[in-house]
Amino acid sequence: MNIILFDSNRENYYPLTYTRPISLFRIGILTIKEKWERYYTSVSVQTEDYLSFKFPLKTDKDNLWIDARVLPSISLITELENLRPGEVLEKEGQKVAFRSSIFDLVNLNKIDSHAIFNRVENLWDIFSLNGEEIKNDFELMRLTKKSKDNIELLEKVKAENIKIGDQPIYVEEGAKLNHCILNTTEGPIYIGKDAEIMEGSMIRGPFAMLNNSVVKMGAKVYGATTLGPYSKVGGEIHNSVFFGYSSKAHDGFLGNSVVGEWCNLGADTNNSNLKNNYEEVRLWNYKTESFKQTGLQFCGLIMGDHSKCSINTMFNTGTIVGVSANIFGSGFPRNFIPSFSWGGASGFSIYKLPKVFNVANKVFARRNIDFDEIEKDVLTKVYQLTKRYRKEL
Repeated sequence: MNIILFDSNRENYYPLTYTRPISLFRIGILTIKEKWERYYTSVSVQTEDYLSFKFPLKTDKDNLWIDARVLPSISLITELENLRPGEVLEKEGQKVAFRSSIFDLVNLNKIDSHAIFNRVENLWDIFSLNGEEIKNDFELMRLTKKSKDNIELLEKVKAENIKIGDQPIYVEEGAKLNHCILNTTEGPIYIGKDAEIMEGSMIRGPFAMLNNSVVKMGAKVYGATTLGPYSKVGGEIHNSVFFGYSSKAHDGFLGNSVVGEWCNLGADTNNSNLKNNYEEVRLWNYKTESFKQTGLQFCGLIMGDHSKCSINTMFNTGTIVGVSANIFGSGFPRNFIPSFSWGGASGFSIYKLPKVFNVANKVFARRNIDFDEIEKDVLTKVYQLTKRYRKEL
């Protein structure tokens, strides 16, 4: 079966979907696309034209189109396997998937779904569902089954560190841990290939760190937190997701937050995840162009790709930072910082593309990755799409 994960309601997930399809969101250990690839060998995405060169679409005569916001489960897979050409699977009035040679929702036979699965309805679901998805990915990746190699690695971890709790720890080849406290009472811990947890760190599950990520000395990381590949963190972190290639390498607090790729939080950056009056947190929503109630008491920072902040930056409760913003200075900046903004609480100017490209080229080079024309074209398009938000600065 040829699987295509199609974007739906993309504006609701800006700024994270300015630079990626929804299926490239990391929730748990894996991205949504990687989760589906555990069940099917051919999985591609349908997204905006300007992203299609980086994330190509593959079609066939018989395609199973799945809403990219949907996270797979065994019961859902069973229903999808029984879906016939010309049928659409729906749950609670929302389309889950349909089987067709082309993307066409007309004249399809409706089938009601009784499966139990998660769906990413809003940006904050990325951290709200993260703990549950770490546990689900442990089962999906069969990490609870102990291989001989992992048993040997785990015995070495236990000998050199303190383990608390009965839930599993899975350690990939090349990972380094020394004199750390690993607490699995509330959930499992996954440590990816060539990752490192430096001495004195305290980790609480559910927790996942992907390949080549680093937890700095003395860090305090609470569940449910995920560090994507090549991320580097320190200080105090709670229930947050780093998509990858981003850093919060020094002291400071980050809670109930999502950080995209190629971001950097300066030393002693802190975010508020709880209002002083304990009221429900609101987040800026690009679709409605207004602040939207989250239903959450704890909600921190959502930061788009390529954005950075200087030392001692303070983010207020429920702050949205767009793509490639550069934030600095004293005081709290506004709760909605448009893409390509340069400044802070005292005001913003426009972060021009030549400077953006110059910085991105240097950052990519640090990871031996080429900042190529495809990456430039994506940022150029996002710059154009977000231009009107900067007029208000």
